[in-house]
Amino acid sequence: MRALSADSLVAKVPLVWRALATALLLMLVLLALVEQRARILRGGTEIRLKTVPIDPRDLFRGDYVILAYPISTVETDAAGKTDFERGERVYVTLGRDEQGFAKAMGVTRDWPKVGDGVVVIAGRVTSTSTCATNADGAFDCSGRRNRLRVAYGLESYFVPQGEGRAIEMTDKARIEVVAAVSSSGEAAIKRLLIDGKPVYAEPPY
Repeated sequence: MRALSADSLVAKVPLVWRALATALLLMLVLLALVEQRARILRGGTEIRLKTVPIDPRDLFRGDYVILAYPISTVETDAAGKTDFERGERVYVTLGRDEQGFAKAMGVTRDWPKVGDGVVVIAGRVTSTSTCATNADGAFDCSGRRNRLRVAYGLESYFVPQGEGRAIEMTDKARIEVVAAVSSSGEAAIKRLLIDGKPVYAEPPY
């Protein structure tokens, strides 16, 4: 007796059941993604980030702001290597400046050996030999070009319709983000603050 192929077995299942199974699978994948983000927001270590809004609108998904951070520019001297490549996954060790905001201390390809209480955030290199961000939030292209531009998945934040422009026009010195970082380095935006007061908070679900 000839064994039935997988295609033959699938063909014997009514179309409606196949459609339901596909929908259920997609729903489970979506729930897994939502739960992963919720887990970061619930249990991740909070960090404070200075931000610079850049672009206020996405016509297909409502208002949002694109955010740039000082930690998005990382010096490679601390790691002793400058041969990172665009698209490469990296791990950035974070310290704190005198105001309590996160600052990049170093970058490695592998999970760094750090002590307890040190936050490590995972990111992906978007460009090499980039300009730095100075204390005023402006790009500084002077000096050596041994810097990486790193994205952490914190670069966009959606806000209620019509309110993206108001945030984009707000003085960058007044805006900060509180993000949560999991023990594996994954990060998610938790709150957006203006003048130290929360204006948007991300629900866990």
